[in-house]
Order: sequence, then C-alpha cells, then structure tokens
Amino acid sequence: MPLPAVMTLTDAAASRVREIMAQRDPPIAGLRVGIKKGGCAGMEYTMDAVSEPDPKDEVIEAAGARVFVDKAAVLFLLGSRMDFETTKFRSGFIFQNPNEVSACGCGESVELKAAVA
Repeated sequence: MPLPAVMTLTDAAASRVREIMAQRDPPIAGLRVGIKKGGCAGMEYTMDAVSEPDPKDEVIEAAGARVFVDKAAVLFLLGSRMDFETTKFRSGFIFQNPNEVSACGCGESVELKAAVA
C-alpha cells in the first residue's frame, strides 16, 4: 500500500503554483516549501523558486503544479494541505497543518511539532 503524500495542494494552490512556474524566465521546476526558525511563535513556512530540484526533496505534483518539500521539513509538514487565498487585504499561500501547535496573532509564524511517523 503506497504511503500518502507528505502534503496536498488545493486546486487554488495548484493554479497559483502553475502561474508562478509559467511566469519565471528562465523557467523553474517548481516551488520548494520548507520551514525555518523565526517569528514570535518560533517557526515560519518558506517558499523558494527551484530551478534544480534536490533529489532528497519530496515531490508533490497536482494538476500540472510541482512543489518540492525540503527533507528537513517533512515531519513538520506531514498531512498538511497547502491552499491559496485572496482576501480584501492580502493574497498568499496558507497551510492547514495538523502538526501546528499554535500560531501568532499576525499569522506569520507558527509553533510546529514533528509528526509521529
């Protein structure tokens, strides 16, 4: 039985990733999602354009979009859902993460626990 994907993408997230991939010159292979220490809650999600994928990354493909999950972030993102939303005041990627313990009031950082594999 195959293991589930580390992370899933909503249709809105896949559409936005495809747009970003198509707009880049030179072309990129996709976006890399990771985490870093920072913010008032302790950790922040990161996103970077990827021209050369790292063979150790987990690859998530959905509807023509490609997201690479940094190997150091896998246990913190296991079971997450990446979405893209546009509101009156902002637009951006958001994560629904079952490993999130808490988040800061401004929504820029989170406290994460590693998933039990």
